[in-house]
Amino acid sequence: MASGKSTVAQAVAQLRLRCRLSAMTADAYAGEGWTAVVQDVVLGEELAGCVELVRTQPLYVVVLAPEPRAVAEREAGRSKSGYGAGWTVESLDRALREETPRIGFWLDTTGQTVEQTVDMVLAELGRARVVGAAEG
Repeated sequence: MASGKSTVAQAVAQLRLRCRLSAMTADAYAGEGWTAVVQDVVLGEELAGCVELVRTQPLYVVVLAPEPRAVAEREAGRSKSGYGAGWTVESLDRALREETPRIGFWLDTTGQTVEQTVDMVLAELGRARVVGAAEG
């Protein structure tokens, strides 16, 4: 834990580090001919910053945005919780829908199985394409 930083500042610093490392790793894999997939929870303006770090083109961004009740039901069936430090399903959903820029393809997965979600992402991949700084 970095000394002198607030909990929020630490969380943002960790997120930004994760984004930098994820982008570098994805670019390295893509540079060797692999398809790289980065999965994370990035809300608010930080999403744009994370996307800008990836140099590989084409670049696709998919935001899974199920309704809060579906997230709560899914979380109830898991052995661990992704929530703490005052974060709730509702507060994160509000940040997603009200503070996060509409980058890429947003998909409401509320009533979908994993297989249906994958099929929809692949069918709509063109909608997920993001033109980055490397592509112009």
